[in-house]
Amino acid sequence: MTSFGLVRPWAPFLFILVLLSILPSAAYSQQIAVAPSALGFGNVLVGSSGTQPLSITNTGRSSVSVSNVAANGTGYAVSGLSYPLTLSPGQSVGLNVIFSPPAVGSDSGSVSVTVLTQTWKHNGKRTSSTATTTMVSLSGSGIAATGQIAPAPAILSFGSLLLGTSQTLTETLTNTGTASVTVSQVGSSSAAFTASGLSLPTILGAGQSLTFSVVFAPTVSGSISGNLAILSNASNPQLNIPLSGNGNTLGRSSLSPLALNFGSVSTGSPASLPGMLRASGSSVTISSATSTSAEFVLSGISFPTTLAAGQSVPFTVTFLPQASGTATANLSFVSNAANSPATESLSGNGVASIQHSVDLSWGASSSSNVVGYNVYRAGVSGGPYATVASANTGTSFVDGSVQSGQTYYYVVTAVNTSGTESGYSNQVQAVIPSP
Repeated sequence: MTSFGLVRPWAPFLFILVLLSILPSAAYSQQIAVAPSALGFGNVLVGSSGTQPLSITNTGRSSVSVSNVAANGTGYAVSGLSYPLTLSPGQSVGLNVIFSPPAVGSDSGSVSVTVLTQTWKHNGKRTSSTATTTMVSLSGSGIAATGQIAPAPAILSFGSLLLGTSQTLTETLTNTGTASVTVSQVGSSSAAFTASGLSLPTILGAGQSLTFSVVFAPTVSGSISGNLAILSNASNPQLNIPLSGNGNTLGRSSLSPLALNFGSVSTGSPASLPGMLRASGSSVTISSATSTSAEFVLSGISFPTTLAAGQSVPFTVTFLPQASGTATANLSFVSNAANSPATESLSGNGVASIQHSVDLSWGASSSSNVVGYNVYRAGVSGGPYATVASANTGTSFVDGSVQSGQTYYYVVTAVNTSGTESGYSNQVQAVIPSP
């Protein structure tokens, strides 16, 4: 009974050992991962190439041998690896896949990654070696190179110009495409716009530019528009550049008054008269003015000056006769007006300067102690008066400081021995002739 009890607990253990001994040996294999599993190159220009990366990783527990990587399909190739290549566990290696389409159209292909795979028992003994291949799909399309013309600026606006004048702007055409472009013709839909500085046909390589001039010369008034057509073999074979401008009729200038007469002016004494210059119809730019006589001088206006339609500018003409006699001249204003130059006639008479004087006399004072007289003068009746002579011992006085064409008013006072002055005498008036 005792021996039987000792044997039974071991029975299950012995049974397990038997089972282990009769199981086949466990085995494991090496593994790799290729990423990405597919490559798309999209559109690639014929004659150029596109490149994308590919990685190979050893995800197993022992070294693996990459025996070959090959590209299949038209236009595909691989680079960046030498074979055979051994990868340790967890190690990765990268390579490049290149797509160089030889012609226009879609191309598909693949990359095959061949690895020598080994199978091992659990006790570390290799049982077999097998070559396995992983495939990566490839896709892409070959497209033809094209030219594309871009203008700068995209619109040409010339603003307003007077009829008979012109303005020039520059235009630049740039080939922004990938192939050469032949520009064969440039023309305007309106005779007011012309292109110059071109020698056609001309070839623009990829990235090259062509600059030329566009001239606006309006011959009619009002808004003028058109298109500049650029003809070429680019992907945009007719490029239209909008053109715009405005033609204005010539303005006119007028003078007021048309003649300036200064009358008689003493030689060496200046006399001035005002004038007015006006623009009508359109703006007018006054560039200069000329007098045909040095005795007539213009002032109060600077050049050049621009007058909008309806605007006026004042000026002054001064007559300074140098000799006796009649003087005449023309004052001409030069501008871009239709009636340029605008001319104003000038005239005056120079007379020799005459020195005028006023002779004054008065009755003597009846007072015995009067020792002299003071003479006073004013420019207006009733004063205020200013002294022109003091302590005059006689009863007369000559005032030689008067000016032609003026009127003066005089009074006299008596002064006694103590310096006391009497009140004003009666006032007298003196009118000085002119000249």
